[in-house]
Parts: sequence; structure tokens; C-alpha cells
Amino acid sequence: MALEWSQKSAANAYLDTLKLCGKQKEECSSAETPEPESNEFLSALAAGMSAKLIVEVTSEVSPSTVALAAAARQTGGKVVCILPEPELDTSQKAIDDSGLNDMVEFRTEDPVDVLPNYENIDFSLVDCKTEGYPRLLNMLDVNPRRSVVVANNLVEGRKGLGGNVKGGGRKLKVRSMKHPIGKGMEVTMIGKGGNGECGKKDRVGRGLSRSERKGSLVKRTDKSKWVFGVDEKSGEEHIFRVPRSL
Repeated sequence: MALEWSQKSAANAYLDTLKLCGKQKEECSSAETPEPESNEFLSALAAGMSAKLIVEVTSEVSPSTVALAAAARQTGGKVVCILPEPELDTSQKAIDDSGLNDMVEFRTEDPVDVLPNYENIDFSLVDCKTEGYPRLLNMLDVNPRRSVVVANNLVEGRKGLGGNVKGGGRKLKVRSMKHPIGKGMEVTMIGKGGNGECGKKDRVGRGLSRSERKGSLVKRTDKSKWVFGVDEKSGEEHIFRVPRSL
């Protein structure tokens, strides 16, 4: 069965996040974010794959929560944001100001105690500045049919999942990509084995410079652009970061 992808939801979430981050400039220009457009990337990715249960583990207020909530609004899902209690008031205000409060459930307990309560997670974002983050990544109960795990802020040689996901046996197909956009980010795609469930890497530079290509969304920066879309025939999902020189 081919991987489902909603180009409309991805585009809407991307634009919604872009607008919301413009209104909340202070929150969304955080120096902790590798590149400003990473929020739009996360939002479009979660919305495009129609993620219903989205879980974020963060150590501090992050504009990514707004981005994921914008995705949840497109998919009819919800975001569970696990963060330290001292950060709750600021985070709650940011979500209230964005009008996305119905999309987010805040949890302030220890993530080690909270994560076991959530099963078949469609989309996960873990801030790897969080103490003990490798254990948190391994605790995630992912949706084996189709899910994405994003390890963010991987600095100073820190490692993410690296394609290692527990459970699922041989039928579980895993693919990890480092730095799909910016630095310090790893995106791991998980799906059942078989044709089209978890997209294979395509070759960068093969017709990807055409922003008008149907089924793709392009974001340009001074040094590079990133593209994500879906092959219309196979349903395979592709995410690329392409240098401007290409």
C-alpha cells in the first residue's frame, strides 16, 4: 500500500506556520532553532503525512510547538507537548496567542513517566538538549504502519536514532536522514516493509530545481533550498535539501 500524502494539508500548514511565526516574531526567531524555516518544514511534514497524534518533548519554549499545532489543525489531530513546568506559562501564552489552544495538550511531568501513556504516535519531535534524550527516543511507541521521528538540536556529536527503532521485526522499514534542513536535525521515517511504504532516497538534482513540479513544495534560502513531495505513481515521499548552486 502506497504512502498517503496530502499536498494540500502540507501547503496549508506551511503557510499557516509562516504567518503565525511572523506575528510572533520573538518566539519564532529563537536562536535555538537551527534555521528559521525548520518550523515550516516540520509543520508541512506532519500535516502532509496526516499525523493525528503528535508528541513533542522539549526542554524550553519552542516555536516548533506552534508549527506542530498548525499541522494538527490541518489533520484534525492533537499535539502533546511535554515540557518542564517553569516553561508552561510562556508556552501556553504563545499557543493562546496563535489561536491553536484546542490543538495542544501540555504535560509537565517527567517525560519518562508520560511517554508510556501514548501509543502509535504518528509524529514525534524530541529536543536533544533534554537530559537523557536517547532513552526518550527509544521509549517512543511509534505507529508501525507509518510514522516520523525527528531528533532536533543534535549538537557536539550527539546522535539520534540512526535508523535503530525497537520492535516491528523485519517487517519494519526504517530510514534516517541527517540535516534535511539546517544542522542538528535527524528525520527518521518508519513504515511497514513492502513497496511504497517508506520512500527510498531519490537522486538529488534530478528535475528537482523546478519549483513548478507537481506534488512538491519548495523553500529557498540564500544558500540552499529544500523540497519535499510525493511521487504520483508510487506514492513515495521524498525530502531533499539542494544547494543553490545545483
